[in-house]
Amino acid sequence: MSALQLTIEEKSFFAEADPAGYIIFGRNIENRSQLRALTDSIRDLHGRTMPILIDQEGGRVARMKGPEWPAYPSGAAFDALYQRAPISAIEAIRLNAQAIAHDLHEVGINVNCAPLLDVRCDNTVDAIGDRALGYNPQQVAALGKATLEGFDRCGVAGIIKHIPGHGRATIDSHMELPHVHASLEELEQDIAPFETLSQSTMAMTAHIIYEAWDEKRCATMSPYIIEDVIRKKIGFDGLLFSDDLDMKALQGDKPQRAVDVVAAGCDIALNCWGRMPEMIEICQKLANISDNSKARLDRAMQAIEDNPKDIDYGAVIAKRDKLLAHIE
Repeated sequence: MSALQLTIEEKSFFAEADPAGYIIFGRNIENRSQLRALTDSIRDLHGRTMPILIDQEGGRVARMKGPEWPAYPSGAAFDALYQRAPISAIEAIRLNAQAIAHDLHEVGINVNCAPLLDVRCDNTVDAIGDRALGYNPQQVAALGKATLEGFDRCGVAGIIKHIPGHGRATIDSHMELPHVHASLEELEQDIAPFETLSQSTMAMTAHIIYEAWDEKRCATMSPYIIEDVIRKKIGFDGLLFSDDLDMKALQGDKPQRAVDVVAAGCDIALNCWGRMPEMIEICQKLANISDNSKARLDRAMQAIEDNPKDIDYGAVIAKRDKLLAHIE
């Protein structure tokens, strides 16, 4: 999608292409009423429940911004609290996730591209940096689980990312292709949070080469990593999204990238930029969604609560802030 509402050309194209879902960016957002109208128009176009995604992590990564929407803390805030009071940190991040999901549900968004389960290292690239939930795999899993629970209470599904782990990357995959030289033993730390939360309904890959697993292909395009590491070793059988096809870590034109990530085993090729010529060519090159991927998509949609529990937003924020005050 290119703007604040679907264009006539987009409506015609999307009606025929029937995509698996949509992702919302800043270019699509003005205010609550406009955004709700946009998501309603998407559902009306297709006549079914479908994933409408957004990146609303908090901190640096937030598509819905002030003054229309409140700012939320980054992952580092909950990491810091966990060092002092783990139980308080788990409750604080669960409350924070409820508040974020409340905002999303209000405007018709049902999937959030969070939480990050990337285990932070001393030299983790700044593109991840303070978005991460900590340096300890067990801590990351605990905070990630609470985040998913908070989203779920308010009718939003989370996407765990960036499977099998972005924490060892020292360069930004938006700009270049990172290589991770860690041993198989060292990579056990990276995949541990994903193993703990392997029953999650959705995950997103990392555009990173892990040399111990596949010296030539990044995880997003590696049949070995997707099948043997993500599906078998980690045990994730949910809906698997590629990270954005437009990122410079990937080679080739965007339509060919879409073909390659699906051929490698991703269920969904995530095209984030809404350029009509690319979307048309991607649609022409990709076959219809496979039966296995369609089943995973259906399971993910069934897991989203249509009538989520209501929350007292002000009370949730007040309680979260009281807990976070312990790190000040």
